[in-house]
Amino acid sequence: MVHTVDRPAGGRIAGGNPHPYIPATDADRAAMLAAIGVSSFEDLVQDIPEHLRFPELTIAESAPELSLSAELAAMAARNVTPGDYACFLGAGAYRHFIPSTVGAILQRGEFVTAYTPYQPEAAQGTLQTGFEFQSAICQLFDMEVANAGMYDGPTAFAEAALMACRLTRRNKVAILETADDRLTAVLRAYSAHQQIEIISIPADGANTPDDIACVAFQSPNLFGVIEDVASLTEKAHAAGALSIAHVNPTAHGLFQPPGKYGVDIVTAEGQPLGVPLSFGGAYVGLFACRQEHIRQLPGRIIGRTTDTQGRTGYVLTLQTREQHIRRERATSNICTSTQLIGLMVAVYVATLGKQGMRDVANLCYQKAHYAASEIAKVPGYSLPVVGAFFHEFAVTCPRSVAETNAALLKRKIIGGYDISDRIPDTMLICVTEMNSRGEIDTLISALREIGGAQ
Repeated sequence: MVHTVDRPAGGRIAGGNPHPYIPATDADRAAMLAAIGVSSFEDLVQDIPEHLRFPELTIAESAPELSLSAELAAMAARNVTPGDYACFLGAGAYRHFIPSTVGAILQRGEFVTAYTPYQPEAAQGTLQTGFEFQSAICQLFDMEVANAGMYDGPTAFAEAALMACRLTRRNKVAILETADDRLTAVLRAYSAHQQIEIISIPADGANTPDDIACVAFQSPNLFGVIEDVASLTEKAHAAGALSIAHVNPTAHGLFQPPGKYGVDIVTAEGQPLGVPLSFGGAYVGLFACRQEHIRQLPGRIIGRTTDTQGRTGYVLTLQTREQHIRRERATSNICTSTQLIGLMVAVYVATLGKQGMRDVANLCYQKAHYAASEIAKVPGYSLPVVGAFFHEFAVTCPRSVAETNAALLKRKIIGGYDISDRIPDTMLICVTEMNSRGEIDTLISALREIGGAQ
């Protein structure tokens, strides 16, 4: 509800007419603040740490469109961009080739403007793309049910752990120590007020407690290594718990899907499937599970049916957020529609097909293993983590990762992700189908020069 103050003229928008909702005087502003129970603007924002508040909002003078375009272009030119630079940075967001079909379909007006499918009779196209998205995810992971998308990979992972707690009626989540700390951080934020305990367990799942809700793991893990999914799932089930796998979807063009090993819930970041890096988002979280767990599935499920005339139609068959059902029965309050990003995933997977997905995964695998084998030969560098990997691997450097990456950047190479907090002076190198043999060889030569320049 907007509180207004009686006054003859009202406030004014600059250069415009009186507006009844803009306070015109200090007394008006004080009255509005009092109406919501605070005495000053500072009281209103006291939950925000002071060092994070803007001291003031400074807006530059207006400029002609031509001048403004030139200024923005100059600012954009300061960005270091994959393509202009060889890129070996991954750790959750990956540079892959995106077929032109993705952009062509995505830019159609009926998809761009149909934000969210609350009125099925007016959003059949949007609903169908969501249905196709779900179908593709189920096939990719060999799972029985998938929802229509979540915010991103980490939120999907957190929702999976909360779902496991509801299903098992237990409040302890076990996460493998080889998982990315950022996944755990999001889970901690989601579960902070739900009396859920998060524990870390060894990479082999040894001594798994028998009172846990789930064994949650990342495969490939933070270090790029493929976990023993079958063994971890068996240990989870032996404890009466669920198995949660957070995976790289591209890898399953080559490796067995998690459903083959009896995993109960699968989550992933959907960005590798046709979504550009885009400074970190917007992305889409993938979430799939077994049919028996569907009633506790977060998010939305789109179903296919027929109308009274026998024509195919699409509807939202499950909506478990609090805006649709009683609050105490809601399983999640993820609200923002990810249908447009989901459409990118659906078009990407449909364009590549099974063989195309296998080809991309195989190129990533072969190129990464070539890079790893050659880097291991460079004096001063080593591969500290043993195990099968897909397209990322850890490299320990003779200099700090910060120094190494700074030197690489001068050579127009975006280096790896710094995991020195886990292994000293170590980075995670990522190689995809986008990295040519020439780029990989240039990286190896650059590392040799940097290592020898101590």
